[in-house]
Amino acid sequence: MWAPSTGKELGSDLPVLYPMEEEDWLNYEVDVIDISVQKGDGVFNSHEGGQGRKKDGQPRGLSSNLAYSILDIPPWYLCIFLGVQHFLTALGGLVAIPLILAKDLCLQHDPLTQSYLISTIFFVSGICTLLQVVLGVRLPILQGGTFAFLAPSLAMLSLPTWKCPMWTLNASLVNTSSPEFTEEWQKRIRELQGAIMVASCVQMLVGFSGLIGFLMRFIGPLTIAPTISLVALPLFDSAGNDAGIHWGIAAMTIFLIVLFSQYLKNIAVPVPVYGREKKCHTSKFYLFQVFPVLLALCISWLLCFVLTVTDALPSAPAAYGYLARTDTKGDVLSQAPWFRFPYPGQWGLPTISLAGVFGIVAGVISSMVESVGDYYACARLVGAPPPPKHAINRGIGIEGLGCLLAGAWGTGNGTTSYSENVGALGITRAAIFHRKAS
Repeated sequence: MWAPSTGKELGSDLPVLYPMEEEDWLNYEVDVIDISVQKGDGVFNSHEGGQGRKKDGQPRGLSSNLAYSILDIPPWYLCIFLGVQHFLTALGGLVAIPLILAKDLCLQHDPLTQSYLISTIFFVSGICTLLQVVLGVRLPILQGGTFAFLAPSLAMLSLPTWKCPMWTLNASLVNTSSPEFTEEWQKRIRELQGAIMVASCVQMLVGFSGLIGFLMRFIGPLTIAPTISLVALPLFDSAGNDAGIHWGIAAMTIFLIVLFSQYLKNIAVPVPVYGREKKCHTSKFYLFQVFPVLLALCISWLLCFVLTVTDALPSAPAAYGYLARTDTKGDVLSQAPWFRFPYPGQWGLPTISLAGVFGIVAGVISSMVESVGDYYACARLVGAPPPPKHAINRGIGIEGLGCLLAGAWGTGNGTTSYSENVGALGITRAAIFHRKAS
């Protein structure tokens, strides 16, 4: 294993690498922040005014492609915006899972309960991310719902025992506040909860026992790539349906993300900056490289808002493009509480069936293989040393603990490392990684 030293080699900005004992990996922690700002004369960097300084005088990192290396501390105001960008990067996946499950949970005509499921999965994802970066693999990887669990979950809910009654498919017959309807969807999600909680124990056993480290000799690119592909392929239909709400808006969003992240990333934009030495002044900032997703989503939403206000989008619910309006969920906003604190067992006591457990265990296996690939990809992108076996064991074990929490809280899903957020690190070309205070 390798780690940075404070020495320099032939005047290069890159630190010399030296062998390090695997136990020293435990002395490192990661900040879940990724930034990309260029240095140079007249170009903004967060070291001005004493902010964005290097932790403990450590060198700037392992890769010259990183404007902020794994040992740097960025300014707090950039951390807020970049955290929002990571949130928006994961937003699609986090929201999609409850919406995909809604029909088989008999909730397609109850958007308020769908919003409760979405808030629960957001809450649990935040807890699991904190656990992963503090106690797990300690890489800047966001934890969230896993699509690997969707296929077995939908298969279980399609069994004759769990098929939704015909009256729940008719919006005119559904009374979302009635005890009968509430019991119909809650008994289904309780079944999912029980299966996920039992399957998570298998994942924790594999991780904390060190078995995943032993199996690493059999897990390579030829194992990971097909697994990730097979997990994602069944979801193309759902992704296509969501994008098909308005193909023009979807295509524009994709185009803007590609344009900002690939073609405008080297264009510096003047922005106002405050520093302790220079006070208020302007500096150039690589806005498009740092915020490609955030800018694209904001522009697309603003366009939808303008088209909604001007009634350019159809107002008839059955018309094509209606769901691209920004006021379609206004009733949910008026009904939902301002603050809601999810808690374990909020849908009742979980139930367990053998068929459901075996199905979710299959999802757990594919999720573990995918996560191992994410760990190595993330370490390579941020310039960190490749994670040793015991770090991978901790990461998989913590993911199992996250699945247990997700099952207890009732998200209807588990948790895993998010590949799209690892990809965001590659787009912005930066990461923060610091040594634990002794």
